[in-house]
Amino acid sequence: MTMQLYGFWRSNAAFRVRVALALKKLPFEEIEVDILSGRQFDAEYAEVNAEHVVPTLVHEGHRIFQSMAIMEYLDDIQPEPRLLPVDTKERAYARALALVSVADAHPLVVPRIRKQLGVAFGADAAAIESWCRHWAAEGLATYERLLSRRPVAPFALGGAPTIADICIVGQVITAELYQLDVTPFPMVASLTKRCFELRAFADAHPFKQAGYRT
Repeated sequence: MTMQLYGFWRSNAAFRVRVALALKKLPFEEIEVDILSGRQFDAEYAEVNAEHVVPTLVHEGHRIFQSMAIMEYLDDIQPEPRLLPVDTKERAYARALALVSVADAHPLVVPRIRKQLGVAFGADAAAIESWCRHWAAEGLATYERLLSRRPVAPFALGGAPTIADICIVGQVITAELYQLDVTPFPMVASLTKRCFELRAFADAHPFKQAGYRT
């Protein structure tokens, strides 16, 4: 049975999973959950994902949520090409790079946070966008510092992309969505360009998805 991916064109987390599936050449059907319209709170989707977020991967009747968990699951069921290195220290480094975006920067700009900024603090659209650009830039600055200490060769951990590259590129996409200039982060920009030369990354870009809208 083909895997099902509940996602949305703008979801950065769904982007990560799309890339991982494409790198492993695993076919899937994507089901749209419009998180900008609040469809993640529909009762039907609540049965799929109790956290009311995307993505959710359905495989052989099992529902897996959280993009990091999904990507590691894909590595478990189809080890090649690897998204996480075999070496223990390298695997920890890959996870650490990924989590800069997944755990630190990206969670601060998701819809529920943007909504709460307005509800709790009366932030208007301009203030919310400024908030999002700030945290997008913070994530990129962290990646730039890390890549300066261990330059890409040609990817973050060597010859092939891993979850680290997927998440770094995802952070750049967040910056794009908020029209943030990435030229102050040349090492990140160079890595992102290299990744987007691969079809797995290019085809997964939010702007290439069927539901994309400006």
